[in-house]
Amino acid sequence: MISRKFLVKIAFERPWLLIGTFLFSWSGAIFNGLGAAILIPFLVVLLGEGQDNIIPKDQPIIKSLFSLFDGFEGEQKIFAMLLSIVLVLLLKNATNYFGGLLGSYYAKYLVKRIRLEAIKNLLEVSIDFYNKNKVGDIINTINREVGNTAASIRGVIQIGNICINILTFLGALILISWQLTIATTILLGLVSLINQNLVKKAKQFGYKLSEQSRQYSRKVFEILTGIRLIKLVANENQEERNFIELLEKRETIELQSQAISGLVGPLNEMSGIITIIALVFICRYIFTENIQEFAPILLTYLVVLFRLLPFVGQLNGTRTRLANHVASIDIVLDFLDHRNKIFLESGSLKFKHLTQGITFNQVSFSYPKNKDLVLQDINLEIPRGKTVALVGASGAGKSTIADLVPRFYDPTQGEILIDGIDLKEYDIKSVRKAMGVVSQDTFSFNNSVRYNITYGLENVTEEALIDATKQANAYEFIIKLPEGFDTHIGERGIMLSGGQRQRVAIARALLRNPDILILDEATSALDTVSERLVQQAIEALCTNRTTLVIAHRLSTIQQADMIVVLDQGEIVETGNHDELLRRGGYYTRLYNMQFSDSKLTNSQETLKKLSHQIRNNLNSLTCSLELISEAIIEDKEEQIELIDDSYESTKHLLKILQDHESV
Repeated sequence: MISRKFLVKIAFERPWLLIGTFLFSWSGAIFNGLGAAILIPFLVVLLGEGQDNIIPKDQPIIKSLFSLFDGFEGEQKIFAMLLSIVLVLLLKNATNYFGGLLGSYYAKYLVKRIRLEAIKNLLEVSIDFYNKNKVGDIINTINREVGNTAASIRGVIQIGNICINILTFLGALILISWQLTIATTILLGLVSLINQNLVKKAKQFGYKLSEQSRQYSRKVFEILTGIRLIKLVANENQEERNFIELLEKRETIELQSQAISGLVGPLNEMSGIITIIALVFICRYIFTENIQEFAPILLTYLVVLFRLLPFVGQLNGTRTRLANHVASIDIVLDFLDHRNKIFLESGSLKFKHLTQGITFNQVSFSYPKNKDLVLQDINLEIPRGKTVALVGASGAGKSTIADLVPRFYDPTQGEILIDGIDLKEYDIKSVRKAMGVVSQDTFSFNNSVRYNITYGLENVTEEALIDATKQANAYEFIIKLPEGFDTHIGERGIMLSGGQRQRVAIARALLRNPDILILDEATSALDTVSERLVQQAIEALCTNRTTLVIAHRLSTIQQADMIVVLDQGEIVETGNHDELLRRGGYYTRLYNMQFSDSKLTNSQETLKKLSHQIRNNLNSLTCSLELISEAIIEDKEEQIELIDDSYESTKHLLKILQDHESV
């Protein structure tokens, strides 16, 4: 959908609001012009002049207005005219009031629709969008740019209302004196040309300000998400200097933009005064002979013009503000545009249960706008109820395969079949609801433990919740929290340890009871104790489920039904653990690398213990030698008795040294 067409579409979704807004504005303009047109003639009549004396013959409109009061005489006529003027003013203010309310409601409706469409885009767009766009930019677009666009929408509606008022007053001025109106139009046109230059400047500063706002949002987000690293390397001062520099640039541009906008008001005021003075001189020159007869009409014209000039000033000011927000409008329109983003279309077939398995048929994949293939000719069978493990070096394509199963991306070539049916034909939400994912970096909402475990589910019983947490080895630590299941765990689960967050994620997966399970290095970042607890929970989770495991530690996948070895986006080996070791291929090399490192680590620990024991025994030897020397020199019986014990200790030490000699 083209974004500009979208804006037009939502503008006419509530046509009665749009029509009502402009009808009220038009009515208010008519009453406003009517009140201004009859005010001066009424005041002249009130002062005692006759109607025929103050209204020239070439003013039929004003004559017809005053003819409405021909049936009244004396004080009654004055009272009727006064009452009419008051009524016109009441009607003008009433229509302006209700028109303003309706316009405000309409503008808020449009803003809500834009925000909803923006959030809808964020929820439905492909994962690739988030890989290519910074979170700070997205937040800035949703908050500032959409806010500026909303202000622009209100500005457009305001311009429409202002134009209605200007046209109405202009019509009244033409009826009063077309000659003066031509002169007025020329004078005000010159002012508009000057304002046009200000509009261009405001537009330029608007683009600069949007760019600075994006940088500001990025920096704030980086500081908030990287605060631990900032403090760890003691870089607070540098970050503060960078932030101050960014703020100063932004404030400078804002000040320049405000300086441009601030010129509009004084310029319009001065131009209005100059226009009025010029008109007086023009009248004095043109109507020299009958200036006294024309004076009431000139006064009427000037009163109407005085009512018109503020609207001209509002128009110029609104145009300048609108130009300042052009960059925001462009950003939001680009954000709403579907043509430059990937939206995966959902199929219509509802997925219920896995009956056969998942098949990768000649699947190749490259990320959007990238020609390099990440996966090439992948043929893979994942039978129902079996566990398939993906292993390989970093960048081999393991996580990409895992991302294709829940259809975060579509293959560049080939197809993925579930129970023999192309994944694209399934309703994408029904497929994802049948899947459970536990990754290395599990996400936790800033909410309660209960909310995080039951997320996406409704009507979860307490019994089911407790059972899931017990299977996930999470129940014991949860009930020890200050408020148990209702304890809030902070931003991204900061109040929990890594192992606890993993067990909460496993409990969430257990509660969903998924047919298909994806484990993406779920234990790679845990300590030994946490890994053991999480591994036990994973074993319970994998029971009777179709499981795809991405593993870095080969010790965790030795019991898998099939191990798929990847290298540079291609499958190089398949088989179970024993089969792959017997082949002596790529898997064997990975296995030997990991376990030789493990053996070396164990040998180093043994050496440390032996060194400590030798040091202790050397101390014993020193003490024994001292006792022997003292006993021999002083010939003390009680110490001679200790010689045998020291001798035995020394013999024991020598034996240990001999045993450890190889080490």
